[in-house]
This record gives sequence, C-alpha cells and structure tokens, in this order.
Amino acid sequence: MRNDRLPKTGFLSAASAPLREMLESQASELRLSNGEVLFEQGDTGDAFYAITQGSLEFSILSASGRKLSLDLMRPGAVFGEIVLFDPGPRTATVTAAEPSRLLRLRNRDILNQIQQHPELAGDLLRLAGQRMRWMNMQLNEQVFLPMPVRLARKLLYLVPDTGNGRLALSQTELAEYVGATREAVSKTLSNWKRSQLIEISRGGLQILDRSALGLLAEPESI
Repeated sequence: MRNDRLPKTGFLSAASAPLREMLESQASELRLSNGEVLFEQGDTGDAFYAITQGSLEFSILSASGRKLSLDLMRPGAVFGEIVLFDPGPRTATVTAAEPSRLLRLRNRDILNQIQQHPELAGDLLRLAGQRMRWMNMQLNEQVFLPMPVRLARKLLYLVPDTGNGRLALSQTELAEYVGATREAVSKTLSNWKRSQLIEISRGGLQILDRSALGLLAEPESI
C-alpha cells in the first residue's frame, strides 16, 4: 500500500473510487530539489502530476521573452491532466520553489489500464469536462476582473489562512502573477498599506486583515 495517496482536489475531486484506485496503482514518486525544473514550456508532455510535499512555480515566456508567473502550487494540487488525453507540448515551465515530492502518472500506463478496464473511460471524460469548465472560469476572471480584485484573490490564494500571513514575493513577481505592471501593483499595495490591510517589507509583505482583503476580492466590492 502506498504511503502517499492522490489528493481529492482539482481534477481528481470528483473521481470515482474505482478510477482513483486505478490511478493510484499506476503512480510513482518523484523528488525535486529547490530550483530544479520539472519541465519547460514547449517540452513534450507525457505525465500527469500531484504534489504531496513542497511547492512548484508555474511560469511562461511571452513572445518578447518576458517571464510571467502564473501560479504557485502546494500539496494537494494536481496538474498536467491534459496529457492523459492528448500528449503534446507543455504550456508552461514548472520549477520547484522548495524541495518537493510529486506523484507521477504516465499517459501510456493510464491508457493501458483504460484498455483493460474500458468502463473507467467515462469517468475520465467526465473529469475532463469539469476541468474545462473550471479553466474557462479562470480565463474569464483574468480577462474581465479589475487588477485589484485579481491581486487580492492572488494574495489570499498564495498565503494560507494558517500561519503568520507572510509572503516572500517581490512586487515585480506579484505583478507577473496577476498580469499587470509593477507600478500598478505597487500603487494598489501602498493603498492597502495605508488602510492597514497589509504591511510591506523588503522582499515581501504580510497580510494584516484577511477579512477586509477577502471583501476586496469580490468584484462587486470594487
């Protein structure tokens, strides 16, 4: 029996018991050191991953060569599920932000299991549809929500509600995460500091009033 189980989150949140059992039987563990690249944007993908320890940064390069940080995922997160259906070029670079452990499921192993147990194919397709709807919602937020809303949501996402509320990211890195200029992010953070929602320090910040920031994360509050 494996010590590490696949999480019941994200793409796997609605997986049936038989499908989960099959996937767990095919999972293998992978360890990354701090700063190690799992794969780069454009690499051919053949595996789906779940994070069991540590954290991973997801980033892309624009046509001009500018790095844009998309996400920072922690234990319980799953990613790369599209290759279970269609192996192809990776759409982002994934780098370990600290020593990390992953569970890996390879496309060829899952397809082999589906051929042996075709009744599980319907479960996989249902999960794919749910994930597509979630991705569409994320895209709509990025396009239509004002930058302060995106920034508030990103801060609440990146800083767990347990702990000291600190985030060790520069304002330039935060700007990359929300797809905005550093100047716009800096102005917003300065306003929040004056309102005592956050405290800004060299190389990071600390959330002081999570409830008030949560109100700002709602579009109708802006």
